[in-house]
Amino acid sequence: MLRIPQEIIDDLFNHAQTGLPEEVCGYLAGTGREVIRQFRLTNIDHSNEHFSFDPAEQFQVVREARKAGLEILANYHSHPETPARPSQEDIRLAFDPNISYVIVSLAAELPDVKSFRIKNGEVEKEEIQVI
Repeated sequence: MLRIPQEIIDDLFNHAQTGLPEEVCGYLAGTGREVIRQFRLTNIDHSNEHFSFDPAEQFQVVREARKAGLEILANYHSHPETPARPSQEDIRLAFDPNISYVIVSLAAELPDVKSFRIKNGEVEKEEIQVI
């Protein structure tokens, strides 16, 4: 289970909506399984169907999180037009089995967020507890 504060959930929705029509992306960091901080990253693909982190920005965020005593718990991105479930590309590019993959969907009238663990191409839905 991934524990995420309501204000971070709200900002995930805000980030996804303000990034339209493109996918947005970032990291969620914390301790244990509790998210404490969100890091917005730049989608250098500028696409509504996929994303890539800016490598320099990505490494800076990882250093900043570690300096603050936090670990990267999840990679998040949005799906502007499709449900909150991993695409085949998301599954193929899920290289770290130790983190969660959080997807924010804007496909329906209300935004949706779901979390997944992906290991060796196998997807397992993970519960999110909003705190």
